[in-house]
Amino acid sequence: MVEAQNMYMRYHKGEQYALENVNFTIDRSEFVFFVGSSGAGKSTLLKLIIREILPSSGKLKVFNRDVTRLPRHRLPYLRRNIGMVFQDFRLMEERTVYDNVAFAMIVIGSSRKEIRRRVPHVLKLVGLQDKAKVKITDLSGGEQQRVGLARAIANRPAMIIADEPTGNLDPGTALDIMNLLHNINLRGTTVLVATHNRDIVDRFKKRVLYFENGQLVGDELKGIYSNVH
Repeated sequence: MVEAQNMYMRYHKGEQYALENVNFTIDRSEFVFFVGSSGAGKSTLLKLIIREILPSSGKLKVFNRDVTRLPRHRLPYLRRNIGMVFQDFRLMEERTVYDNVAFAMIVIGSSRKEIRRRVPHVLKLVGLQDKAKVKITDLSGGEQQRVGLARAIANRPAMIIADEPTGNLDPGTALDIMNLLHNINLRGTTVLVATHNRDIVDRFKKRVLYFENGQLVGDELKGIYSNVH
């Protein structure tokens, strides 16, 4: 699903590498945490996976395609198969819950019939079936993140990438969001989560990739945050 080979990334010549000689393979249907302090390289890695930026050297394969050689016209296909969940939600605040989820389907050309069928289904999956007509501004932070998650899965992506998805949430709500991601993973979707949340990582005991100063310093199955080097 994702494979990095001798991958380096720095934003400007002469600067320290944001990622240095990174190697790993993530298989289909895995659930993986990326952990490390701010500046460790987690966000850079996520940007590379969605081809927002390109590595300075080395290879990065996503869905078995080398993204460094991916033609620009293939980028929509790549990103259509990746659902993004953000710490700051990035929702259309003056629109309804339904509209926010439907928009993700409109941009890839889904039919009205498919949208009418799919949106209520994903809202039910995240527990928001009764909030479809509610404006985003009238929702709690946890509910807004659920909308973000519904939007991310609306197009049945093969992979979900969540960048600090619990960063602005209280512990109970954070756990609810992670349980939803866990359930999505159980349905076969690959889930990658970049997080500082030690309690969440320790509780779920999934595979953990540890980053420090741009280097991958640990890779453990059923890992815990406490093992960060």
